[in-house]
Amino acid sequence: MMQSYMRTTGNKQCWESGSASTTGMMWKTLLVVSLFCWGKCQESQNMTPEEKGAIRDQIVEMFDHAYGSYMKYAYPADELMPLSCRGRVRGLEPNRGDIDDSLGKFSLTLIDTLDTLVVLNKLDEFEEAVKKAVSDVRLDNDVVVSVFETNIRVLGGLLGGHVMADLLRQRGERMQWYRDELLHMAKELGHRLLPAFNTTSGLPYPKVNLRYGVLNPLSRTGTESDTCTACAGTMILEFAALSRLSGNSVFEEHARKALDVLWERRQRGSDLVGTVINIHNGEWVRRDSGVGAGIDSYYEYLMKAYILLGDNVFLDRFNVHYSAIMKYISQPPLLLNVHMHNPTVSVRSWMDSLLAFFPGLQVLRGDLKPAIETHEMLYQVTKQHKFLPEAFTTEFRVHWGQHLLRPEFAESTYYLYKATGDPYYLRVGQSIVEKLNAYARVPCGFAAVQDVRTGTHEDRMDSFFLAEMFKYLYLMFSEKSHLPIDMDGYIFTTEAHLLPISLSTTQPPCPGNDTETVRISQEEDLFTHSCPSTETLFPNNPSFAKTIRDGYKYLTGVGRAFHPLPIREIELPLHDNGMEPVEFFKSMGISLTPLNEANMGDTGRLKEHKGVYRVKLVAELSQAPEEEVVVPHVVQLISPPFLGRTVLTAGPAKFGMDLTKQEHGVKGSIVKASPYTACGPIDNAAGLKGHIALALRGDCMFAAKARWLQKAGAIGAIFIDHREGSNSEETPLFQMVGDGDSTEDITLPLVFLFSREGAVLTAALEKHHNVDVLLLPKERQLGRDKMEKHVSMNLKLRLAEEGEMEGGAASGRTLEFVLENDEVLLKDEGVEELREKQQQSCTEDSDRTQPSQIPDS
Repeated sequence: MMQSYMRTTGNKQCWESGSASTTGMMWKTLLVVSLFCWGKCQESQNMTPEEKGAIRDQIVEMFDHAYGSYMKYAYPADELMPLSCRGRVRGLEPNRGDIDDSLGKFSLTLIDTLDTLVVLNKLDEFEEAVKKAVSDVRLDNDVVVSVFETNIRVLGGLLGGHVMADLLRQRGERMQWYRDELLHMAKELGHRLLPAFNTTSGLPYPKVNLRYGVLNPLSRTGTESDTCTACAGTMILEFAALSRLSGNSVFEEHARKALDVLWERRQRGSDLVGTVINIHNGEWVRRDSGVGAGIDSYYEYLMKAYILLGDNVFLDRFNVHYSAIMKYISQPPLLLNVHMHNPTVSVRSWMDSLLAFFPGLQVLRGDLKPAIETHEMLYQVTKQHKFLPEAFTTEFRVHWGQHLLRPEFAESTYYLYKATGDPYYLRVGQSIVEKLNAYARVPCGFAAVQDVRTGTHEDRMDSFFLAEMFKYLYLMFSEKSHLPIDMDGYIFTTEAHLLPISLSTTQPPCPGNDTETVRISQEEDLFTHSCPSTETLFPNNPSFAKTIRDGYKYLTGVGRAFHPLPIREIELPLHDNGMEPVEFFKSMGISLTPLNEANMGDTGRLKEHKGVYRVKLVAELSQAPEEEVVVPHVVQLISPPFLGRTVLTAGPAKFGMDLTKQEHGVKGSIVKASPYTACGPIDNAAGLKGHIALALRGDCMFAAKARWLQKAGAIGAIFIDHREGSNSEETPLFQMVGDGDSTEDITLPLVFLFSREGAVLTAALEKHHNVDVLLLPKERQLGRDKMEKHVSMNLKLRLAEEGEMEGGAASGRTLEFVLENDEVLLKDEGVEELREKQQQSCTEDSDRTQPSQIPDS
C-alpha cells in the first residue's frame, strides 16, 4: 500500500506511474520478494486484525471528535480554539505574530480537511463539506497571509478536494452535481498568490495580500526582503498540479524558477543550502543548514517533484543534496545543523521536531538503515517526554517544550511500516493514538501542549492536525479493502494532500516550463535511480529492522537504570626512568602504576618492563543534569506609580549584554517598536533611540530582531511571547538563542516575557505612556533585601474565657501559635498544661517577653 513513487530512468529499473492496475502490479513487484518472510519472522509482534480494527475505529472516533468540534464551535472560522470552544477569527483574537499568517478568513480547517474525509471513508461528510466550501468560502479577503502556508494548506486542500470530488463523480455514485468548483477556486487562489513572485530573483515574497497583492499601497506588505528556503522551495507540487489540471502553465513556470534559483545558490563546495535567503539578490541571510525547520520540505519537494512530474532534473538535484546531507548533517541517529560553508562545524546542539519527516523521505529514497536509526531515536524521545518537544538537545533534554500536535513523526512511522511490514511500527502508531487521547484530548477537540514537561495545554488546534495526523494513523491500520481509493496512485504533498501521479502521463507537459536537463557528476549508489528493496538492502536477514533499533533502545535512558562505566586500564610505555612523565600525568589527574607493582590476579601475565606503567582511567561518564540552568531575570517597573513594586519574571538570552555582570542592571523607558515584530527596518527609530524597545516574538529570529533594534538606537529589548496565555508560572523559563551565525555584534541587553507578563507591561505603557523599567537578574531586583528579610519570633495567643480578663483567671482552653523559620505550629492544649509551660518559660528565661493574651471577640 506504500505509494508507487519510483519511475524508469535510463536503463535503471524503477516504477512508472500509470493506471491503478499498473501501480498495483508495481507494488507487488517491489514487495513480494523483499517482504515475503516478514509474516513468518515477526509473529511474536504481530497485531491481530481485530486489534488493528479496534485501533482504526478509535482513530475514526478521535477524528469525529476533532472535526465535529470544529464544525460545531468554530466554523466558518479558520481554526478551532479547543479550550475556549470557539473559532479563531483573525483580528478578533490577540495577535500571535507570524502564526496568524496562516489565517486568511477562508475556513482554513474545512479546506485542509477535505481529502481526509474521503480517506476515512466519510463520503457523506465530504460532499457536505464541498458544498459549504463552494457556497461560503471567499478568497478575496483584505488580509495578509503566508504564501507558503496558503499554498500547502489552502491551494493543496482545494486541489486534493477537487481530485477526490472528480473521482467520486466519475464513479457515478456521488457528487453528480459537481462542476469543478474547487478547481475554479484553486485557480483563483493561484492567481492571488502569483504577485508574490514579482521579484528580481524569482524567489517569492513570504507574504501576500489576498486582495491587493504585494506592491499595492493598500497591501500592507512587500517590505520583506528575506524568505526561508522551504518557503520558496515548497511550491512545485501544488503549482504544477494546478497548471496540469487547468492547462495554464504560468503557475508551474514560477515554481520551477524558484527551485532553479535555490539550486544555483547552493554552496558549491558542500552542496548544501542555507535556511534564509534574500529574495531580491539571492544572497544567503542565514547559512546554517539542516533538514528541519526552514529547509525541510525543499528537499521533500525535489524528490516528490520527480515522482509527480517525471523530470529527472529534480531527482538529480535531490541526489546531490542527499549525498551532502548524509556526509555532513546525518550523524546517526542524530541530524545536526551545520554551517553550509564549513559543514564540518555543527552550529547548534539541539534539533527541532520538524526533522521527524526525514526518515519517511529516506524510505522513499530507499535508504532504510539511517531511517530506522533516526526514527528509533525520535521514538525514544517521545517515550521520555510523551510527545516530541518542538526542540530537544543532543542529550534528548527539552529545549523548547511546545508540542503543536505535529504529524511528522506519525508520517515517518507510516512510511516505515509500509516499507518493512514490521508490526513494531504498528505499536509505535498505537502509542501515538493513546498519548493523543490521554494528554491532548479536551472536551472541544484536541489541544496543543504548551510544555511537555508540565502537560499544560495551549488554546490551538492547527488545521494540519486534521489534514495530516489522522490520514497517516488511519492508513497505518487499514488494508486496501478499508479504503475508498487506491492509495498507490497518489502522492502526498507536505500537508498530506493527495495528488495523482498520473498527472505526468495523462496531461501533456506545459509548454515552455521544462527545466534544462544537466547531468550532474556525483558518486552514485545502488538507490540513486532504483527502487528501495529490503531484500537487496538486507539479504537473508528478515530481522534487520529490529537489529538496527536495538542499538538505540535505551538511547535516552528510559527503561534502563544508569550504570557507571567500569574503570578501564591501558598500557602506556614511558621509556624513561625519570619521573617527569609520571608527575605530568599526575598533574592531569591520571593515576599511573608500574606494571610490576600491579595486582592483576593473574601473575603469570605480569612481566617486568622498565619504565612501562599502567594508566588507570578513573574518569567516568555521568548523566547530564536533566535541565539546563536558566538564571531568572526580571523587568521591574520603577517609575510612578509602580516604584519597583511591579516585578515581572523574564528569561535571559545567550547572546547580547550579560546582565549578570552589570551591577545595577540597565534602566530606561520603554517604547513599542514599529513594526511590532521588529523583523525589518524600524519605522519609529527616532522615538526608539535611547529607549528600551518592546517587540513581539515571531516572524524572524531573536537575533534578527535584536540587530534591527540595535541599529535603530535602542539601549535594550524586551521580547514578548506571541502565544496567548503563556506565563512564567506554568511554563519553565528558557534562554533565547542566536540564529546560528556569530552574535558577537549584538551588545544590547535582551530579556523575554511570556504573554501574560507582557500584557501587564503593555497595559502599563498604554495607561501611563511613560514607563521606566529596570532589566536585571532576579536576585538583584530593587528592594529584594528588604522584602526577603526573615523575622523569627514566638507569639502565643490564648482565647480567654468569658469573664477571665476581668478576674485575671487563667483557665479554659488555649490555642498556641509558634512562628519560627517560616513555619507555623498550631497546638491545642488544656489550661493546666499551658500554665505549666508558662511557668517554666518565666523561670528559665526571665528576659523573655510574656505571651500576650487576647480576648475572644
